[in-house]
Amino acid sequence: MPDATVSIPSTPTPWQRYQMALDDVTDRLERITGALTTAGVPHALVGGQAVALWVATRDPAAVRTTKDVDLLIRKADLPAAKKAARSIGMEYCEILGVGMFLESSDPNPCKAVKLLWAAERVRADDALLSPRVDSCIELEPGKSAVPLADLVTMKLMANRDQDRVHLWDIIDVELVDRSMQAHLPAELALRLDDLLTDAGL
Repeated sequence: MPDATVSIPSTPTPWQRYQMALDDVTDRLERITGALTTAGVPHALVGGQAVALWVATRDPAAVRTTKDVDLLIRKADLPAAKKAARSIGMEYCEILGVGMFLESSDPNPCKAVKLLWAAERVRADDALLSPRVDSCIELEPGKSAVPLADLVTMKLMANRDQDRVHLWDIIDVELVDRSMQAHLPAELALRLDDLLTDAGL
């Protein structure tokens, strides 16, 4: 009788683990946006995923990967959004005042879908409200993002290192120039001016 061959699964390489992590983010994004669309809940990408989508309209090779999935919805639509999220195995919770959907099977905040409320201030001291969800643009079927000017404004208000990196990505593919400064509050216009100057523009 021949010896049975035992197959031992190989350990994924670092590159394979990286690809698996990207696939996990894409799957989470597709599932939640699909569920919200099916439920008729208006929503749009914000944050790094919105930056990636806008940059891809000019140069897909310039897109920076991000593990974050941030969505803009109306607070009034939260009950319907919760129901939609539960249909795909996600539950709503709040951590440090931030609303998010967590995977029921793996409630890790690092893998959350974070929510921002449309037409409200993200932080109490923000100069402007977040965009209205009905102003958002479908950049490809099933994927809407906040308008470019609103995305730039949100990134300028947040002004963290990662936000400045995202803005440089947008500037590098020539989606932003100095004409946008005229439509910003003075402090945000100065921040954009500094970024454009650093980029040699």
